[in-house]
This record gives sequence, C-alpha cells and structure tokens, in this order.
Amino acid sequence: MKLLVVDDHPLVRAGLRQALKGLDHGVTVLEAADCGRAFELADLHPDIDLVLLDYQLPDMNGLTGLQTLARQHPELPVVMLSGSLEPQLEQRLRAAGAAGYVSKGCSSQELLRVLRLVLAGGDAVIDPDMASVDLPGTEVEAQADVRLTLRQEEVLRMLLDGCTNKDISRALYISDETTRNHVSAVLKFFGVNSRTQAVVAASRLGYTAGPSSTSSTTSS
Repeated sequence: MKLLVVDDHPLVRAGLRQALKGLDHGVTVLEAADCGRAFELADLHPDIDLVLLDYQLPDMNGLTGLQTLARQHPELPVVMLSGSLEPQLEQRLRAAGAAGYVSKGCSSQELLRVLRLVLAGGDAVIDPDMASVDLPGTEVEAQADVRLTLRQEEVLRMLLDGCTNKDISRALYISDETTRNHVSAVLKFFGVNSRTQAVVAASRLGYTAGPSSTSSTTSS
C-alpha cells in the first residue's frame, strides 16, 4: 500500500506517517510539502492508493490542489485535512471530488477508520463532526427496548469491515433496497446520520467486524 501525505509542516507529516503505519505492515508513505511536489509524485508513482491533502498549503489552497488531482488522476481518492470544521467547506470539497474530509484534531484511530472506508471504495460519508464532538448514539444503554436484528447486526459488521452497500447486497443475497433499509435501521439504532458515525459509535461500544460481535445487543 502506498499513500501520499501533502502538508507543509514537517511535524504534521511525521505524525501522520507514524499513524499511517497502522493501516498495513507494508505501507509506504510519500511526502510533499506543497501541491507542486504532490503533482510530481502522483505522476512518478501511478500506484499511489490514496492522498492525504492539507487544505492550507503555501503554493495553492487545497481546493485548487484537489481539483487538479481529480483532473489529472480521476481514479485517485483524496482525503482532505483541515484544522477547521466548516460544513460549507466540506460541501465544497466533496463537490470537487474529495473522498473524505477530516480534522487534524481527530485521533489516529478515527483517521484510520476513515481511510479504511475510503480505501475499500465505499460510499462512506465522512463527517468532520465525528472528530471534535461526542457522537450521538454512543449511550445505547438508554435505548434498552431497542435491539438490532440478527440481519441488521450482520450488516453492521460488514460496515465495520468497510463494505459498500453493493458488497453487502451481493454477500447476503439481498436487494439493494433491502440493504439500504438495514443500513438506515443501523443508523437509527445508534442515533447518527452517517455510516462513518455509526462505525465509530459501534466501535466504541465493542462491536467488531467479522463473523461475530462482542456486543450483547443482538436479537432475531
């Protein structure tokens, strides 16, 4: 796996490089201090899997850099990094083709979760609020009368594994509409508005990807 980190602060790049080792044992991290160098590296390394691009850079802002990368390498996912959490900015970046938008203040675990979802090619909604506030729905105990069905928990485990709706539909032999309904039920269960928030909330409660869950909130 090969990633490109674009940030003009050496300490930020060093911190990200260390955090990104948690993605894969063989991860290679390329670094650029500005967009000009980032474009050069993207051309030199067509096997880059993902770009982490800072919004504030010395030679151009991240939006222009994102648009250039999207034009030159449309297949390359770009996750934007920013010190501010502005919904309007997020909308502009996503409209320009960003695969995600996260705060520099998020934890390494939250960053890796976001990147895994993006690398899986899913339709994850990257909500910047998850990095700065307590997520709604983390106190599931307050909803003691609400339970996930076995099928909904199976869908949740696949979300935790980074699966897209199409992946889930194929794996479970169900229609896309049924999958969407199950995903909506999972979001409602955790009291959140996005798949990413549901994944983070589920992880905090002990749910794990795979054939079984550590949570005891399942019912048929």
